[in-house]
Amino acid sequence: MIYSTNRNINPVTHPTSPIQPVANSSLPQKLFARREAIPAQNELLWRIERGAVRTLTWDEDGTFITLGYWGTGDVIGSPLSCVKPYQIECLTSVEVSIIPSHLWHQNVNALICHIQQSEELLSIVHRKTISERLWLFLVWLSKKFGRDVEQGTLIDLNVTHQEMAEVLNTTRVTVTRLLQEFEEEATLIRHKRRIIILSKSQNPNITNATLGKPLANTTQRQSNSSSFLPGYLQPRS
Repeated sequence: MIYSTNRNINPVTHPTSPIQPVANSSLPQKLFARREAIPAQNELLWRIERGAVRTLTWDEDGTFITLGYWGTGDVIGSPLSCVKPYQIECLTSVEVSIIPSHLWHQNVNALICHIQQSEELLSIVHRKTISERLWLFLVWLSKKFGRDVEQGTLIDLNVTHQEMAEVLNTTRVTVTRLLQEFEEEATLIRHKRRIIILSKSQNPNITNATLGKPLANTTQRQSNSSSFLPGYLQPRS
């Protein structure tokens, strides 16, 4: 299990909010606000049409345990987990389609993908060093929520240092320190609460191999990573 530190969450939902039809879809749809909890119902699955969520549980002390991060196209819901309690927290505003049980068979590919992503994240959080866990988690986020920009891949999701710590079974202070080290090694840059995984063209020390593990003892460090910031949101040419 992935143990985290205590923090408060707003479990309030809006069961009375109207279900809206989806354009070009026969499935009903609902909207949820950031930090709202999507109801866990045994007879329903939810397909994310827009936004990002995380699934979590907690122990008898109220310590949260992160189970996964999910985005557009992913199928989520309590029928996919035997963990109790089970909660789906919206990290952004979220739009979901409601999939009743008699239509689950039409979403086999998404269900297989759910299993694969859960196992991949599990393998990351069981790496020996916190540094390796954090780097691989950032790479995983960049593949799932990233988009190409001039300097590399922008993780287009605001994950706080505390939330990273909750995934990786460490402390917020440790996450902050390691992110600073990665930035000094010029493997990433941070700007306005976003992270960019730098491309090989921005740092020749980055290779295909280092995208699977953190750099160590980098000899050529950038003296000022802010020099990358102008135009960092521009798409790659």
